[in-house]
Amino acid sequence: GPEDGVTYVMYHGTTSANAQLILASGFCQSLDGMLGPGVYLSRDLKKASRYPIKHPEHDRVVIKVRVNVGKVKAINRQDHPLQKTWHDHGYDTAWVPPNCGMVPSGLEENCVWDPKRISIIGTIEPKPVHGAGDNNTYVMYHGTTSANAKRILMTGFGQSKDGMLGPGVYLSRDLEKASRYPIGHPEYDRVVIKVRVNVGRVIIINYQNHPLQKTWQYSGYDTAWVPPNCGMVKSGLEENCVWDPNRISIITSSLSYRNK
Repeated sequence: GPEDGVTYVMYHGTTSANAQLILASGFCQSLDGMLGPGVYLSRDLKKASRYPIKHPEHDRVVIKVRVNVGKVKAINRQDHPLQKTWHDHGYDTAWVPPNCGMVPSGLEENCVWDPKRISIIGTIEPKPVHGAGDNNTYVMYHGTTSANAKRILMTGFGQSKDGMLGPGVYLSRDLEKASRYPIGHPEYDRVVIKVRVNVGRVIIINYQNHPLQKTWQYSGYDTAWVPPNCGMVKSGLEENCVWDPNRISIITSSLSYRNK
């Protein structure tokens, strides 16, 4: 197990949106958990890369850190007398050994009380999506203002309240289309965010006043797609509306103004 006062490399699995926040302002204690409040980490990369469990794999990020563990307490069974109170007894880190029955995966876990003991080394991005077998994931683009882009990079996308296809996140696989947005906004202040999207179940909305034009979200669809040249969009370019922002992971952002 981790020895008192030693520094170890550990890993923390999270969503891409949370990773942006952590990189911007550092780790915070979780309010609770199996070992009470603290920052949950593992020396096992495989374990960290499973988190958050049930979150889409393409949107998970692992943050690699260096931790000075301080004084360590092994918590090796459920209902251990210090399971959630180890910090009150002078310990800096609680350690759950592998295969002790506390974690279904059998992999080790650490809870570090003070986020200041943790320094960030970098991030390990999810595996790139490729191959015909994964044709539900696409690269798309979202055009916005530079101020909105900063907010999105910090905290992830939020649903728009309404639009041609109702609430959701509006994206296009056509970079040229995305770079026109926001229409009427000064070109030098527009930004295009490049994303990866797991579209899930898709419905085609190919004419105005389609019966599900604004209600597809409630009929079991994850994404609405407007095909190119169907008469719904003036430019004739395709458009997508993704209901759940968690289906979107940010690849990069770039200033899109061009000298004309």
